[in-house]
Amino acid sequence: MTATPQARTVGTRLPKPARRRQLLGAAREVFVAQGYHAAAMDEIAERAGVSKPVLYQHFPGKLDLYLALLDESVDALAATVRNALASSTDNKERVTATFTAFFDFVESTGQAFRLVFESDLRNEPAVRDRLEASTRDCAEIISEIIREDAGVGDDEAHLLGIGLVGMAQASATFWLSTNHKIPKDAAEQLIARLAWRGISGWPRAGEYGGPEHGDAEHGGPEHGDAEHGGPEHGGPEH
Repeated sequence: MTATPQARTVGTRLPKPARRRQLLGAAREVFVAQGYHAAAMDEIAERAGVSKPVLYQHFPGKLDLYLALLDESVDALAATVRNALASSTDNKERVTATFTAFFDFVESTGQAFRLVFESDLRNEPAVRDRLEASTRDCAEIISEIIREDAGVGDDEAHLLGIGLVGMAQASATFWLSTNHKIPKDAAEQLIARLAWRGISGWPRAGEYGGPEHGDAEHGGPEHGDAEHGGPEHGGPEH
């Protein structure tokens, strides 16, 4: 097993934050490649180019190291989703940005997304708590927008948020497993369009109408409202 490039000089003294980053980087590679149970602290230390005592100075055990990586990953995912929703005030664009956030996360984290979406340690309470909290947090970020704009209650908004998170996670991880058979931007748009067709069924808060009111004057999303998707909802023009 070879050390990572940044760690090839064994014994080099690094500031504590830099050493921690180095150790986390090595551990991420090992955990992603082998899973938690097969990973060994000896191998992580060797990958980082440090002695086991140095590794244990920073992380008392393998679970501590795994939890530190998991915390980094779930924080990164939540920040990505939050930034996506803040990128626009147009709800259709927000939906697309949300799915793009999940596709970006699975593609750009060096397979670290597997710690969040495919962990083999879900039976460990501390891991399960973090993973469940990550799903709730992402859903809450999304549900805040739904609650404000669709005028639904807290429970309904959160359930819709959970549904969108599940759709985004499942579609992004499946897309990655297909080795980009569909280009990334096309895949994002495809799934976002599916989600938008559903979520746009709620009129904006303060508006009267919706799909059940088959009259354009009610402002429902399927009647040519540009913000709710326009012509793609039922013909060239209404």
